[in-house]
Amino acid sequence: MILSVVWLTILSTKMYYKVSGVTGKLTGATAASAYSPQGLKGTVPSQAPPIIFAVPTKVVSETGSVAHYMGINKVPELQMIFQKTDGAPVHLKRGVMDKMLYRTMMGLTIGGTLYCLMALYIVAQPRKPQ
Repeated sequence: MILSVVWLTILSTKMYYKVSGVTGKLTGATAASAYSPQGLKGTVPSQAPPIIFAVPTKVVSETGSVAHYMGINKVPELQMIFQKTDGAPVHLKRGVMDKMLYRTMMGLTIGGTLYCLMALYIVAQPRKPQ
């Protein structure tokens, strides 16, 4: 009976820990110091921070009514290329350069796999006595 009361008391109390700034080890702490470690105190700022991008960088009259881009818009012609129903996969639709890149990468992948298997075979062989 007394033992169950002691265990109930131990289980009902909560222990709080924090890292000691001096020793770098866990030490017992109060609930307030455990939940707000040093440097992270919850405070309410006295004034709101300034909005960084509140003012436009150029006045509207300076930019004019047309938006200027660095290049031409290629999206419509790329949409036409990729939406064709010619049966080719998407990664090969742009022609010869795509095919060369694909074949080169597949060749390097197969070559690398074979090289890894050969290296594993060599490493798996027992050493020769000297």
